[in-house]
Amino acid sequence: MKRPSQTQSYLIAPDVSHGRLTRRVSGKDQTGVLQEINVVEERPLTIFLNSQEIVTSMTIGDYPEYLAVGFLRNQGMLLSDDEITGIDYDEELETVVVRTARKTNYEEKLSKKTRTSGCAVGTVFGDMMEGLEHLTLPATPLKTSWLYALAHQINQTPSLYLEAGAIHGTVLCEKDQPLVYMEDVGRHNAVDKIAGWMRLNAIEASDKILYTTGRLTSEMVIKTASMGIPALASRSGFTAWGVDIARQVGLTLIGRMRGKRFICLSGEERLLWDADLDNVQDEPQKNRRKGSPG
Repeated sequence: MKRPSQTQSYLIAPDVSHGRLTRRVSGKDQTGVLQEINVVEERPLTIFLNSQEIVTSMTIGDYPEYLAVGFLRNQGMLLSDDEITGIDYDEELETVVVRTARKTNYEEKLSKKTRTSGCAVGTVFGDMMEGLEHLTLPATPLKTSWLYALAHQINQTPSLYLEAGAIHGTVLCEKDQPLVYMEDVGRHNAVDKIAGWMRLNAIEASDKILYTTGRLTSEMVIKTASMGIPALASRSGFTAWGVDIARQVGLTLIGRMRGKRFICLSGEERLLWDADLDNVQDEPQKNRRKGSPG
């Protein structure tokens, strides 16, 4: 009897067989023995909104349309009621152009640039807190049993991280079901790809959870909140500003989630403590990733 694939339940899962995302490289190890390993590719992608060049991002190169739409949406340059009339990706020129019915000009916003702590150097244009002043996130309950089920399934999923390392993953989830698993050299890119997928498929955000392998920084918190997702969880730790902003906007922020352990530093009122910890397994050593203790 054929066993179900570990990625079968996902709408989008990492494609570890995609030859364009990694490259075989040889070198010598600590004993002088020649070794050949997979390393993640890193390519520039220049994003245009209509005729205006917005940013060049370093990315692994999958889902460029989702990345472009999600980046523009999370920067407040692509509005919720904007009609997208076309998305043109040129693999040879390494560009993607998002076209809208509305005429756009973000020259002033582009002049206000913030370099963030994201891997592959994240960039935020304009006021980082723009659009969050009057934001109210939905009070969607979050069962702790869902968190453990998600962590277990995501940690068992074949990924580019397990194949080659040097990459971050972010997963869009609903209750105890992971839906869309994106990876990239920068965790902000992975989130933007999810945002783009949600925007192009008109996906409701109020009942979703975002799970990431990376740090819970201010940028991650802002992107999650601006997407309308009420909960963000991670295997890794927090930054102080990330916690401050999560508390300000009412986002449930859960970090250091490994095995039976986690800590919630914001939005704990959404949590329903239904999990029986005696039935939760500790994390196997082979599944531990960046941010895990030895």
